[in-house]
Amino acid sequence: MNSAPPPLQGQAAFVTGAGQGLGAAIARGLAEAGAHVVLADIDADNAESAAASLCNAGADCIAMKLDVRSEADFSRCFDAATARFGAIDVLVNNAARTPFTSIWDITQGEWDDVLAVNLRGSFFGCRIAGWHMRQRGSGRIVNLASMAGQQASATTGAHYAASKAALLALTRSFAQELAPHGVTVNALAPAAVEGPALDTLAPARQQALKTGIPLGRFGRPDEVAAAVVYLASPAAAFMTGATLDLNGGRFMR
Repeated sequence: MNSAPPPLQGQAAFVTGAGQGLGAAIARGLAEAGAHVVLADIDADNAESAAASLCNAGADCIAMKLDVRSEADFSRCFDAATARFGAIDVLVNNAARTPFTSIWDITQGEWDDVLAVNLRGSFFGCRIAGWHMRQRGSGRIVNLASMAGQQASATTGAHYAASKAALLALTRSFAQELAPHGVTVNALAPAAVEGPALDTLAPARQQALKTGIPLGRFGRPDEVAAAVVYLASPAAAFMTGATLDLNGGRFMR
């Protein structure tokens, strides 16, 4: 019996913040699902390294330096990606700043920059990719939100939580706007996931965080990547404006 083809075979995906951690894992998951992948990151060296790793494993991918805070930069990169692959079928808005600053210590500059990266950058991505996708009559947009945007937590900064809560609303707005054009827009809301951001916490704080997760462990980047692949695949074609929770039971509804 012949095995089924990869779910994203022949498609092209654009992932922001793909130079390391969760973004790199998502890019790898999309590549393993058969997609050509653009790894975009403000750190060009990280993007190149992550892309080289995937290419060495047989994937078709390219790296780009992208500052998601700039609409002009986002548009330039997306146009270059479209020229390279013909069309972009999947956009993953993953780029984010995750400072764990106390609510009493957040400066105006830090507040503005977290909102600029996490929210404004995702808005630019949704609008730029959404415009291209609606012209074609198909496409998938996946926004990386967070459980922090749904429930208060002492382990995340208030600016980070506010940006992720707003991202859920932004997801619904674009989902409603693009649904008639065959484009779905969904959010994925992970809780604590192994990676660079979590590694900045002291061991005692990590343990306290883990204790609050019913499954008794942190999420793995490959589990988040698998959820992104699902939302980008034909299996999720009737799903839009939704938030998919991935939190080990920490927030049930």
